[in-house]
Amino acid sequence: MTLVLLPGLLCDASVWQDMLPALQQRSPCMVASYGTLDSIESMAQHVLQTAPAGPLALAGHSMGGRVALEVLRQQPDRIQRLALLDTGFEALAAGAAGDKERAGRMALLQTARQDGMRAMGRDWARGMVHPSRLDSPLFAQILDMIERSTPEVFAAQIQALLHRPDATALLGQIRCPALLLCGREDAWSPVARHEQMQTLLRAAPVQLRVVEQSGHMSTMGQSDAVCQALLQWLDWNPA
Repeated sequence: MTLVLLPGLLCDASVWQDMLPALQQRSPCMVASYGTLDSIESMAQHVLQTAPAGPLALAGHSMGGRVALEVLRQQPDRIQRLALLDTGFEALAAGAAGDKERAGRMALLQTARQDGMRAMGRDWARGMVHPSRLDSPLFAQILDMIERSTPEVFAAQIQALLHRPDATALLGQIRCPALLLCGREDAWSPVARHEQMQTLLRAAPVQLRVVEQSGHMSTMGQSDAVCQALLQWLDWNPA
């Protein structure tokens, strides 16, 4: 079984780098990359085309969690385990809430095009980390990661998120062992949303883990705790 690690918006393999050595001792690992693909569906197709043959375990962070759900939708028989980290499952909201999200994302894209990716990240990434980690080495690592990307990639991934599929019904069909993990102070994908997903995953054995002293970027901010949760999930054999 290959563990496929699915990064989020403007994220790359560095999201997983601190835990990769331990995870690779447990299972072969692959870190997905989406390039300029501009839909969750095409990202999922790319993952399936590039993953090794055979059964897969999926661990998706943020936007990567939505990609993981779509991979499972497309080829459910291959997926043996599912981990959703600091993520969501609903489509873009209708009405004013959706309009606000769209406007906010497009404003960030405009900043990235005018002032550069790092300048955009300095504002955007402040909502990613625990308040105690603002302007810390961790914050600088996140800015470095954002700066490695481009406005073209950002535009494509924004397009994918604005047209993201709704996975509400899909959650009720999942039967493989599932892990839900969330930073306690994640303001973007809060604990309450993961509790809602736990309720919707009614046919699957599911664990909910809340990582203390962590914002949205739990995989970087509390990598040891996240790694231990993933290892336990990989070894979990629910009755």
